[in-house]
Amino acid sequence: MHNTPSSLLLRIGICGRTNTGKSSLLNLITGQKTSITSAIPGTTTDIVTKRMELSPLGPVVFLDTAGIDDLSQLGEERVRRTMQRLGTIDIALIVLEADVWTEFEEALVAHCRQYAIPMVFVVNKCDLHTPSSLFLDTCKHISPHSVCCSTQEGDREAFMIELKHLLIALCPDEFLHSPPLLGDLLSPQQEHPLVVCIVPIDLGAPKGRLILPQVQAIRDALDCNASVVVVKEHQYVHFLSNLKCPPDLVICDSQIVGFMVEHTPPEIMCTTFSILFSRFKGDIVQLATGAAALTTLRAKDSVLIAEACTHHPSIDDIGRVKIPRWIATHCNPDIAITHCAGCDYPDDLSRFRLVIHCGACTLNRREMLWRMEQAQQVHVPITNYGIAISVLHGVLERTLSPFPRALSAYQQARADFSA
Repeated sequence: MHNTPSSLLLRIGICGRTNTGKSSLLNLITGQKTSITSAIPGTTTDIVTKRMELSPLGPVVFLDTAGIDDLSQLGEERVRRTMQRLGTIDIALIVLEADVWTEFEEALVAHCRQYAIPMVFVVNKCDLHTPSSLFLDTCKHISPHSVCCSTQEGDREAFMIELKHLLIALCPDEFLHSPPLLGDLLSPQQEHPLVVCIVPIDLGAPKGRLILPQVQAIRDALDCNASVVVVKEHQYVHFLSNLKCPPDLVICDSQIVGFMVEHTPPEIMCTTFSILFSRFKGDIVQLATGAAALTTLRAKDSVLIAEACTHHPSIDDIGRVKIPRWIATHCNPDIAITHCAGCDYPDDLSRFRLVIHCGACTLNRREMLWRMEQAQQVHVPITNYGIAISVLHGVLERTLSPFPRALSAYQQARADFSA
């Protein structure tokens, strides 16, 4: 459970007004004192996360959020962070008090509807006040999924059975039936498909391990009964020349995409790990369309380079150093570059001409789609590292060829910009 990447976990948000018993609910679910609880409003000041194995869903993560009616001195910032994180969850547990419905519950429901987040109403403190049938009917009219409980005196086992039943019913398909990362690119007629991964080991490579996109691509290929060979770039040409049969797919790290395209025969399908993730974690068609904006950048335009994880940049960091350098070389040297990392994705993207996002390997798909939606709402194009780097190296038509719809969308967007 603890070794499962957070991006692969079902994210369940616990939200509601202060003192409705959100933290007590998390403690009830986990069977532990995970969150501090008290009768003082605003006890939870920041988001508390807790991983848990929840059969049959597997590992999940619960997010205990601050009350959205927090009126304390730092309440406004807490509420802002809570609402921002709620755009990234897969299921919302909205904690209610019996027969109490306010504008804050209305705001939560509106937020969940905006981002198509399934809702479960948890009517808490039923030992103190039994909810009226009218209140329960009102809740069911908004969401048919609700459960009553008491976090103080309730039967945990009975509650967990009912809660799991609701979570399974609302669980996104991708968690029950994970989509392939690359398996559908391999021909079903090929009995023994071969995938070659070109992995550079440079200053940006983590010590003693491969990065997550590489690991997930290798695993997905193995799950699809393919053989996988991993080589460094200086070994690739020699390895390729000694093969009796060409590989079915070649994948490389984006920073050596020019090298891969130059040395891979045109009949062999090739792409990058980041481009694979643009489909796996987001909407590859929208990200390909957004990449066309790279060809229109002018002096003083502002570009946001967004990273999902927080790490100490290396001397030749891909997002902090290489992409800005390639933009300056191939687009315009006077582009204003802004960086953000982790949860610091800006609330307002309207000042940017383009957003270039990382491969989102540490995000779940909903969070990446939420970030893309934020850009779309203010009509700002968004693309990802792999697609952008292929554009900047002039090889996108090759690396996007395994995805015809995305390639067509990019070509149409370029034509539209030219017109």
